[in-house]
Amino acid sequence: MKVIHLSAECYPVAKIGGLGDVVGALPKYLNQLGVEAVVVMPFYERKFVQENAFDTVFRATSSMGNMPFYFEILKEKTKKLGFDLYILKIPGLLDRTEVYGYDDDVERFTAFQLAFLDWMLWSGEQADVIHCHDHQTGLVPFLLYYSRRYTSLSNIRTVFTIHNGQYHGAFGWEKFNYLPDVDPWKTGLLDWNGGINPLASAVRCADAFTTVSPSYLLELTSNSNGLEYLFELEKAHGTGIINGIDYDVWDPENDPMIVTHYKTKNVAVKKASNKAFLCEQFGFSPDKPLFTFIGRLVGEKGADLLPEIFRQIFVDTENPVSVLILGSGEAATEHELSALKEAFPGRYNAYIGYNEELAHRIYAGADFILMPSRVEPCGLNQLYALRYATIPVVNSTGGLKDTVIDISEPNGYGIRCEAATVDAVFTGIKRAIELFKNTAALQLLYPQTMSLDFSWARSAKEYIHLYQSLKPKS
Repeated sequence: MKVIHLSAECYPVAKIGGLGDVVGALPKYLNQLGVEAVVVMPFYERKFVQENAFDTVFRATSSMGNMPFYFEILKEKTKKLGFDLYILKIPGLLDRTEVYGYDDDVERFTAFQLAFLDWMLWSGEQADVIHCHDHQTGLVPFLLYYSRRYTSLSNIRTVFTIHNGQYHGAFGWEKFNYLPDVDPWKTGLLDWNGGINPLASAVRCADAFTTVSPSYLLELTSNSNGLEYLFELEKAHGTGIINGIDYDVWDPENDPMIVTHYKTKNVAVKKASNKAFLCEQFGFSPDKPLFTFIGRLVGEKGADLLPEIFRQIFVDTENPVSVLILGSGEAATEHELSALKEAFPGRYNAYIGYNEELAHRIYAGADFILMPSRVEPCGLNQLYALRYATIPVVNSTGGLKDTVIDISEPNGYGIRCEAATVDAVFTGIKRAIELFKNTAALQLLYPQTMSLDFSWARSAKEYIHLYQSLKPKS
């Protein structure tokens, strides 16, 4: 079986969020299980492309409406990611530095999808399944089955994975002419709320769609930025599969980015060594519980709640804590979190930006990670934290609810808050502080969390089962 993963992101080539992590890992594990999995993504002028060798395997000219464009398919030479990587370059559209945020993103990603299908059509490239990820690839199932141009490819099965249902990629019908030779009787499959909605179309047209956790599949019926009714109608052919993490990258026993390596047998002592290094770097006392937040400083992640939560915690002189922030996002939240450094020196620090090495060191050295997310389709940070014996304090939503069992329950290993509010998260932090004081109970959780199986090997088997269940077109 051959599966082509089509995505706007793939770590380490280009990563903005969890989508990049998933597409950078899942194909590798599928290959290890006997599935031929490859990735096709847009070209970005970034470090990975500049430092690695590629062969040009295909060139052609296509068109998007009345706009012709030239494209190239480049293949990474060494298969260094554990799978074949193809990048699609379109001068003037897909040759820039950033992944998203341009005024012509609709044109960029529509051209990407058309060029991909044209490559498949004209090169004779074969696949059993095209696995599309998020709205940037959401037009492919519709075009594959309902554009006369691609009739010869319509025996290929399609899977569509929703990594974040809040973003649809919608655009107006005035751009319908971008799509080639569409069956006029099927245009309703593109429409939602008076516009072309790639995410809605993919949910309707793909042979199966998946979400990145079972709970998120249900939550989309009540919180999907206007597609709630669609997900209520279509949930029967949706499947929730929890993301995995790459245990070759996230491995405290061999991680080259952390100061002291450890495994379940020596976790308490060695983790303390990593914490001591982190505390020295950021001016903290290693005797206090160290809380962290890693990620995007945006409302979805509950980051706007953090300044008030921290001010309340720091007022509590009976329970002193240290807090370290790593992330970037909304300017107002960045400013508030940066300002706290002057207000609470020696107890609080923040690194505004992205630093992969520092992230690994924080996972290895922190005691608790905060995830007060309002929306969390799956969440990877809590899985990374558990792998490094850092206890998650999470809002009980989406994939956080599926992957973190509260310590009050049998075999529990985390702390769940019942809402994304200041009061609820403050209560969760107080519970974490009490756990920290009970050294024996805390250290008993360490080997348990490190032994949990959230590997891609487990998740990849579920995807293979899904691929195999897809029936060919009659």
